[in-house]
Amino acid sequence: MALRLTGSHILQPEDLERGDEHPDTSSSEDEEDDDDLTWDDWVSDSLAKRPCKSLFENRTFDTVQEALLYDETTHGFNFKAITERLGLDPYKRIRLINWIRKEHPSSSEVAALTGSEPFFTSDEYLKPSLEDDPLLQIEPDDWSDSDEEEELEKPEPPKDLASATRRIQALQRKLEQAKKDLVYYRQFVSERLNLAGLTDELKKADEASSSTHVAVPLRDDDSHYFQSYAENDIHSVMINDKVRTASYAKFILSNQEAFKDAVVMDVGCGTGILSLFAAKAGAKRVFSIDASDIAEKAKQIVKANELDNVITVIRGKVEDIKLPEGYDKVDIIVSEWMGYALLYESMLDSVLHARDRFLRPGGIMAPSQTQMMFALCEAGELFKERIGFWSDVYGFDLSAMATDVYDDAVVDVVGPETVVSEPVVIKDLYLGDITPKQLDFSSPFKLVSTSDRRIKVHSFVLYFDTYFTSTGEPIPAEADVYIIKEGDPVLAEVWPLGGRPYQARRMSSGSPLKGKGLPKITSFSTGPASVPTHWKQTIFFLREPISVAGGTVVEGIFKCKKSSENSRELDVEIHYTVKDPEDTSTPDVFVQLYKVR
Repeated sequence: MALRLTGSHILQPEDLERGDEHPDTSSSEDEEDDDDLTWDDWVSDSLAKRPCKSLFENRTFDTVQEALLYDETTHGFNFKAITERLGLDPYKRIRLINWIRKEHPSSSEVAALTGSEPFFTSDEYLKPSLEDDPLLQIEPDDWSDSDEEEELEKPEPPKDLASATRRIQALQRKLEQAKKDLVYYRQFVSERLNLAGLTDELKKADEASSSTHVAVPLRDDDSHYFQSYAENDIHSVMINDKVRTASYAKFILSNQEAFKDAVVMDVGCGTGILSLFAAKAGAKRVFSIDASDIAEKAKQIVKANELDNVITVIRGKVEDIKLPEGYDKVDIIVSEWMGYALLYESMLDSVLHARDRFLRPGGIMAPSQTQMMFALCEAGELFKERIGFWSDVYGFDLSAMATDVYDDAVVDVVGPETVVSEPVVIKDLYLGDITPKQLDFSSPFKLVSTSDRRIKVHSFVLYFDTYFTSTGEPIPAEADVYIIKEGDPVLAEVWPLGGRPYQARRMSSGSPLKGKGLPKITSFSTGPASVPTHWKQTIFFLREPISVAGGTVVEGIFKCKKSSENSRELDVEIHYTVKDPEDTSTPDVFVQLYKVR
């Protein structure tokens, strides 16, 4: 799905979802409109009801409205009023919120702003100062509905036409919200709980086995996922991904001071390769967890390598398993949980569950941090391969086959020369404290074209960088990811055999920083500049290619959440505007929706 909003601004989900100006439509059209309210519910309703921190004090309130009401009554600061007075667009509102949270001005200092201050145009303040700040993700119209509540709670009837009009408008808005709530409730029941299917299942259990009717089964997002990891091919692909496997080996085997006599948990162990590395690095005990049939092969592999006195393979979901008697906590959790676009498959949720349940205070998560990177990508050749060629197949127009390509993200490899902007971080995940709720997110971005000529950009590209620190602490701000090239020594390390200790030939993917007190860092990138990995890159094709030259700014919002249809898939929504440096007009807003599956 793609939308173009002329001269509008980015975060207006009610405009994006409505789809029809006329309320008098058929019931089937109403149902289709109701289905389109998913993003509206997510952005406006759920965000507004999330905990929100005061702008001026270290106090957190249950909702955005409560936080803003507190700031208004305690500090005399009305955010909506200053936004309207200064005429702030969405990006300036974002910068203002982040500036207040970072610089801690008084309410009187903020009230004295004129809108011409340098921070209103500084990219520094597009980066959230507070992780997953709900104030950055909702519209001013959602910030306060206290006037409406007061209007509706008045016991006496309105005394004049103006009061009656306000009361009617408030009731109309309440009615619209009630309709949306009903849609959400209906979707929740039918898609999440599938109560109708459960009722049918129970009824048909009492019917004769000859019945020709089949009950709708309860939704299961896990069975296919675990079954897919029971096959040899997928493990062959992952182990033969030298960037992946060698980087994990490098981190584990070059940090034996952390692994010696440690209790280690390997979440989603697969063949057990990471567990074998941990045992070789001196771990006292390793618990290898996997819910798929591959766990049986892992047991055989452990025994064949005579490490069954160290490694215990436990088959089951990490959410359900119990550790052997005498073990409640572990020192290190290692896992290769990353999927396409980093979060596809939602395995990170299980790893975070393991962290909260089993990792001792001060323990190490490996990897310790990942960053989702986003950039402009020319992707001309890939566009021709995936979309363009359909327009002329043996002289026939088969372009109808290309229309659905825009709805799904494409996983493929693009060359570094196709990237025509510096990448930006759209999500920084520090595994020491991130929560599953924060994996659904909305992030502003600003991309500046580096092309030396005017070209067509056919897509955005997303990839991720992965970091391991020897202490598990966050990477320093100045740390750069290590880019592995063809012929890099890390891909040609001589690994020890027969129990001999590992000795690196030379530093191959360690810390780019050196100094007392700094953690040792191992890292790798899945981006176009690196040797390709099995994750490749995630390409978001644009229905309307962007014409860019040097300095063209593509600015917008990137939203990502688990799919309501399958929690292991992702729904992505990208809002963006395009503006050349010399252009002074108000840019159109483009919106495109994608599935990552």
